[in-house]
Amino acid sequence: MTPPASPDASTRRERRAMYAASLFNGPAELLDFVLPLWAGLTLNASAAQVGMLMAVEMAASVLMRPLAGVLADRVERRVLAGIGALVYAVSCVGYALAGSVTAAAVAAVLGGLGGAVFWVALRAMVAERLPRDPAVFPKLLSAEETGSWIAFVAAMSTLSMIGFRSVFLACAVACVAAAVALFSGPSRVEPLAPTAPGGIAALSRRLWPMLLAVVTTMIAEAAVALLLLLRLQRDFDLGVQQIALVFLPGAIAISALPQYLHRFTVRFGRRAVLAAASLLSATFAASLAWAPNPWVIGALWILAGAAWAAVIPIQQAVIAEASGGARVGRGMGLYESACLVGAMLGGLAAGLLFDGPGWIAACLVSAAVIACGAVLMPFAVGRLGVADRPTPPEREPDLV
Repeated sequence: MTPPASPDASTRRERRAMYAASLFNGPAELLDFVLPLWAGLTLNASAAQVGMLMAVEMAASVLMRPLAGVLADRVERRVLAGIGALVYAVSCVGYALAGSVTAAAVAAVLGGLGGAVFWVALRAMVAERLPRDPAVFPKLLSAEETGSWIAFVAAMSTLSMIGFRSVFLACAVACVAAAVALFSGPSRVEPLAPTAPGGIAALSRRLWPMLLAVVTTMIAEAAVALLLLLRLQRDFDLGVQQIALVFLPGAIAISALPQYLHRFTVRFGRRAVLAAASLLSATFAASLAWAPNPWVIGALWILAGAAWAAVIPIQQAVIAEASGGARVGRGMGLYESACLVGAMLGGLAAGLLFDGPGWIAACLVSAAVIACGAVLMPFAVGRLGVADRPTPPEREPDLV
């Protein structure tokens, strides 16, 4: 008979998940930023080919996420997430060695598959701690974004000296380190719950209010991010490093604020915080229409970071609670798919808005859609029947 795990095993398991999230998210966010530039400069890829690369990765990720959710409910999640990290590391090496668009497309497919497996399994792994620590998803977001902005600062500071290939290889090393952190961590304290009745379709019918809210708000949020990138590049003539510096304050805000803002969630409730954060983000999007320079845009981007720091952990916690312990992996797979579908539609909308009605109209349309989240997300929390106010976390001894 296997001896019971130590009382602190779940805490150590959570910390390994946080380390892995930081190590993995830095390369993942960085590659999303530099891949279009690399493909154009190094592979002489056309705009259509660059778009194809991004679309191939997203398609592979969307198709894999529901399956990853099913696997996360059936096998050890830290192992599954570690395998995803290793597959993504192979993708990074593939980019470093790619000499053609075809080779880069193969790397993109691997990146989409590995990223999907990693994030779905890791979020399901983190959700195991939710009954004991309702602030676990704010901690996860802080870990993710800390890894992101550190990777951006490091890469933007050294890219001109070491080149794209070395950046890709460094990303691969970070992903391998994330896998090692997961593989060397403790196994799950409680056994996996028996398979619950109903599959992905049944769970999606239960979760549809929050999934709809996630897709809708993500369309607008992704559109704003891309619109801002186009604005900085075309209207203010900024380079890659300068654009990264404009985004940096918001990234730091997202990494620093989630746990602090969770106190407001405990005090005022999820629905109130979701409504307030949606209105704050909508205000940011509308204000962008008349922002006179990159300095003001950078300051406004902090408002968006604060809003996301409040909203994202609540969405993830609600999905985890509504899914139930036996189906939390599948719930996270549906959530991740909703985020990615929203991002894809938002990117398409941004291009049409920027080239069509223009900058001011694009910002105002995006702001109006984001403001709808002030109604959609509180409605979803109520419809799913989860608690509006999470309980304070239990106090646990610090580990040496």
